[in-house]
Amino acid sequence: MSIVKRFITESIKKTEIDEFLEKKLERAGYGGVNISKTPLGTHVVIYAMRPGLVIGRGGETIKELAASLEQNFKVSNPQISVSEIEVPEFNAKVIANRVASALERGVHFRRAGFWALNQVMEAGALGCEIVISGKLTTERARFEKFRAGHYPIVGEPALVAMKTAEAHVQLKPGMIGVRVKIMPPDAYFPDKVKIMEPKPEEEAPIIVTQPPPTPAPAAPAPQAPAAETPKAEAPVTETKPAEEKQ
Repeated sequence: MSIVKRFITESIKKTEIDEFLEKKLERAGYGGVNISKTPLGTHVVIYAMRPGLVIGRGGETIKELAASLEQNFKVSNPQISVSEIEVPEFNAKVIANRVASALERGVHFRRAGFWALNQVMEAGALGCEIVISGKLTTERARFEKFRAGHYPIVGEPALVAMKTAEAHVQLKPGMIGVRVKIMPPDAYFPDKVKIMEPKPEEEAPIIVTQPPPTPAPAAPAPQAPAAETPKAEAPVTETKPAEEKQ
């Protein structure tokens, strides 16, 4: 099998698994699946609003899903883990399913579109586009767009950061399609310039250098008392009285 056919086959299988899980986990708020191959088998991550319904009582539902993936879709040793969707308004598949279910209940398409658009923008998204197409008002099919905020159509952000999803609902006039595009608030734009404010200049600390203390003069060493030298006695001269003249 060539590399092109291999990629096509893998993409078709992933799409079939996605559609199967969407029908099976409709009540759990299914939000998508991520499939990756590991040396031990196939790691399947299911995103849902209510993980408890995906797991089931005692793990029965998740075991049934693993058996179905292995038998019907030839997934080798599937290891399923469930991740809860923290902000459902940023998940395009959840919003598309909400709009589709609202249309199925008989809500007017404009009311359903604006309701979903307001929910996404109030949650903090940068931009959103909802397209509802089909036989909306007449026998001739058309589409209507509901847009708000900023979302690029082409370029790297549109390919990498944009969240897209589609949903279909069968009504009495015919099939109605719902396409949702959401730009999350943490999207990266290469051309977005962020100006950083200069940091305030910090004054250099004044370092006071003190001269080293001068050592105290050493006390003179005690000197031994000098030995007293005997004083030389003055010579004693005897004077004789002069003889009296006779």
